[in-house]
Amino acid sequence: MAHLGKSDVAGRAEAAVRAVLPRSVEVARLAAHNASVDLAVHGVRVEVMWLGEGGLRQVRELLTAPRRRPEVVVVARRMSPGAREALSAAGVGWVDETGAADIVLGSVIVSRSGRPAELRPGRPRWTPSVLAVAEAVLCGGKATVGAMQGATALSAGSCTNALRVLTDLGLLTSAVRRGRSSARQIPDRDRLLDEYATAVAAMAPATTLVVGVTWRDFAAGLSETGRRWEKVGVAWAATGAIAASVIAPYLTSVTSAEVFVDARTIAGLESVAADAGLRPIAGGRLTLRPFPTVTARLLAAVRDGLRVAPWPRVYADLRVAGVRGEEAAEHLREVVGGR
Repeated sequence: MAHLGKSDVAGRAEAAVRAVLPRSVEVARLAAHNASVDLAVHGVRVEVMWLGEGGLRQVRELLTAPRRRPEVVVVARRMSPGAREALSAAGVGWVDETGAADIVLGSVIVSRSGRPAELRPGRPRWTPSVLAVAEAVLCGGKATVGAMQGATALSAGSCTNALRVLTDLGLLTSAVRRGRSSARQIPDRDRLLDEYATAVAAMAPATTLVVGVTWRDFAAGLSETGRRWEKVGVAWAATGAIAASVIAPYLTSVTSAEVFVDARTIAGLESVAADAGLRPIAGGRLTLRPFPTVTARLLAAVRDGLRVAPWPRVYADLRVAGVRGEEAAEHLREVVGGR
């Protein structure tokens, strides 16, 4: 499915606003524009603007752009915590497609928490293989079957299907010629990263193990632990804040860490922890997680002595780590993604 056209997103934004307003509130469409629609809500004229994924970056760009009307309501698929905070601070109302909303328009006040939206039937599905290929492409890999096989070690069929899904989602454009060496193009790298990160959050694995550590320097402590794992043949890679601290430093201090390891079950994670002399403990500050994709392991690299996951995965994991984590994620995108 190609990404929505301008008229489609205007109608989608209007539908989201109408869905959260009480039935007693009168709503009338005044005009539709590119990615926005003008409505009269209980007599108040308001510009309703579509924001896409609803991340902090999009909100910051919107808040610095000129507006046609003083009253604005922003609509997104799922508004992130950082985006919500920035909009609230600016006095701008918002709605997302989970049904969450924070709107004040004259006498109309709406505050709703919402709930996760169900996957629409027929929509191309993100899978671990699609995530892996998206990671490889975002890291600079050529969007061909052959190049993706080399980067991900997936089969030709899996790479072909993943590239097709990303194309159907409008995140890649098809090449004129066909074959395993024909390359697709990325029409909007920011959109690919945003939708990839949203899919990562939706597919977060439940299998994790929290262990206790007494490190004062988390990067040094994790590097030393990683060397113990390497001696016994255990693959690992840091993600989230600890990985970002060496790729694109932003947070002043890191007091916990997440790391991917080569294990699929709780028993496997416990065995990996024991290999490094670590024990599970409630409230521990080191979280062990299975590698979520093949590329998270294959494209991991050593930075300042710390093995880190590919930067798109680090970005995605930061985005769900609260407002400060999302700010660090956007800094990472600007430093690495803009190269």
